Amino acid sequence: MSSLTIQTTTSGSLPRSPELVEATKALQLADDGFTLIRTPEYNELGATAVRDLVKRQLDAGLTIVGDGEYGKAMTASHDFGAWWSYSFQRVAGMALPPEDAPMPEPVRSEPGHVRLTSMNDRRDWVRFAEAYYDPTSGVLFGDPPFWPITVGELSYRGQDLIGADVANLRAALDATGQESGFITSIAPGSGARVGNAFYGSEEEHIWAWAEAMREEYKAVTDAGLTLQIDDPSLAESWDQVNPEPSVADYRAFLRTRIDAINHAIEGLPEDQVRLHVCWGSWHGPHTTDLEFRHIVDLVMEINAGEYSFEAANPRHEHEWSIWKDVELAPGKKIVPGIVGHSSNVVEHPDLVAERIVRFAELVGPENVIASTDCGLGGRVHQQIAWAKLESLGEGARRAADLLNG
Repeated sequence: MSSLTIQTTTSGSLPRSPELVEATKALQLADDGFTLIRTPEYNELGATAVRDLVKRQLDAGLTIVGDGEYGKAMTASHDFGAWWSYSFQRVAGMALPPEDAPMPEPVRSEPGHVRLTSMNDRRDWVRFAEAYYDPTSGVLFGDPPFWPITVGELSYRGQDLIGADVANLRAALDATGQESGFITSIAPGSGARVGNAFYGSEEEHIWAWAEAMREEYKAVTDAGLTLQIDDPSLAESWDQVNPEPSVADYRAFLRTRIDAINHAIEGLPEDQVRLHVCWGSWHGPHTTDLEFRHIVDLVMEINAGEYSFEAANPRHEHEWSIWKDVELAPGKKIVPGIVGHSSNVVEHPDLVAERIVRFAELVGPENVIASTDCGLGGRVHQQIAWAKLESLGEGARRAADLLNG
């Protein structure tokens, strides 16, 4: 019998229960136009849904479970943007722009000065515009939403919401005999991608987000849970810069974002912090994604105990080989995506095992936590999502057998 266990987890979002979907649709919005008014009945339903979700993850063979981002629901049934837009309800200082406000004009970067253009001017979206805007193409990304903008000093106001997230997951873990799980939270650099009409610079805006979100981060780790900081802006922003910058300029652009994360998590236990990096979970060609090798050393500067990244989808699967040259510091772990969110095809358990073994042979099986590329909620049908997670669990068991000979 195998003496080795390969740990398994997800990267956050999981399909919501039908009951929670319908209840979320029925919630009213506050006067600000983006904050949900949650009722006691809704909160009770959410707690029950998280408890059922944790049990289902364990039944699928996962060993490190999360709350599926159930507490981050917006008004859509499967809101792929909830990982980001949830923060609008928890950070004071934002407001919706006037309905007649003009859309932002595309901006151009210059050597030594990287600037982000608007969401719908990403280079991949422009290159494949016909496919992206053809509803029959199968490309899934959604229309650019009308996000709020920063209009005043940012501060954290989500104490009750993060308190409910923590309590719901803690209760679910206790009911299933688990010691710990994880909760996701947005990184300062990703939060600061909303428009800024208050702070004097992009850097000031990012640091304000760091100060605001630190309270949420601490609430998670104080509860004995693992904090997963979601920061697709580290890799994904490359595609949002026109024209394509030099790698050196882009790395300089990331400096503030990395420093802001380290500031926000200063003093928190490293072994309770996981960083998630990805290239955006929308279903598209992703031909303009930045190769991970260009920034992996910067990502590893973030004072986390675990590093989660995409490694299953066909645009990035080949990058497992970079770990031949990247030295993993003692006590650190990698959390590679082993099953993907961008295809309805359910990975065979033997393929799952093969992918896990690749990483395990490079960094040690005890330093690998097999995961999903990105959140599955809103990206694949829930029946397919759970089949993928079951394959992940079974594949991890097969990988352990292979590694033990």
